[in-house]
Amino acid sequence: MQRPFDVDPSEYPFKDNWMPYRDGMIHYVDEGQGPVILLLHGNPTWSYLYRNVIKELSGECRLIALDYPGLGMSRAPSGYGYTPQEHSEAVSEFIRRLDLRDFVLVVQDWGGPIGFNYAVKHHENLRGIVVMNTWAWPATLPAMKLFSLAMGGWPIGYWLQTRQNFFAKKIVPHGIYHTEKITDALRKAYTDPFPTPKSRKPTWIFPRQIRKARPWLEEIEKKLPVLANLPAQILWGMKDSAGFPLEEMSKWQSYLNLNETESLVDASHYVQEDRPDRVTASIRRVLERTTQQSKEVI
Repeated sequence: MQRPFDVDPSEYPFKDNWMPYRDGMIHYVDEGQGPVILLLHGNPTWSYLYRNVIKELSGECRLIALDYPGLGMSRAPSGYGYTPQEHSEAVSEFIRRLDLRDFVLVVQDWGGPIGFNYAVKHHENLRGIVVMNTWAWPATLPAMKLFSLAMGGWPIGYWLQTRQNFFAKKIVPHGIYHTEKITDALRKAYTDPFPTPKSRKPTWIFPRQIRKARPWLEEIEKKLPVLANLPAQILWGMKDSAGFPLEEMSKWQSYLNLNETESLVDASHYVQEDRPDRVTASIRRVLERTTQQSKEVI
């Protein structure tokens, strides 16, 4: 397989890996050795989002970041609908085929529901969790519902995403607090996966599914209590205007009893872009806590 677009090699210096998925192809990064860390992105991002985390930790851990079908460098199979349910099925199959065990799950944005749908069914396979500006329950906040209607509605939302590439061009930069980090190379990395109106459809489906996936999200939330005693780091960007206020962070704290929480006053929605140093620190902390926990059990 060849990359469908170029990316700055100094920013993203990783070897490409490809996994056939039905008649499509999942692209992923698999760097380093040691404890396994699975990094899940949201909309309209891809494994590039975690590049600085991977570079920092690849000497200590095995870091795996995939692109969901139809996003990043992955090619969707025939008939793929780009829903979070389908992405979660792809992630579950990916985990099974790579035989990933006892791993730390790192999630943000739609990576939360996509990853937690797996987590609540296979919690015995997780070592710990890092949670950033995400959710795993039906949307109740007015801001999120309005966002879904505006960005995932018809016809305006559809036109914005498929004709203007609005999510990649405007929402991503708006979701980064440190504006000095919004370089031409970064903008290109997030817009290049979507060169045509057809290729941009996944970025419209995601906000639409905030409303449409309500029954699926309800089922995930019902099972969240099984994760109560799993070591968790909650890392929250406080400048997020995309519907992730403190109420959502507090809800995670109520479900994840063994949480340690860090609020970042200088981070917005894309925490990995604003403060990759704190993401790496959170991953290290989960590993430290779970290593200590294993020693105490022995």
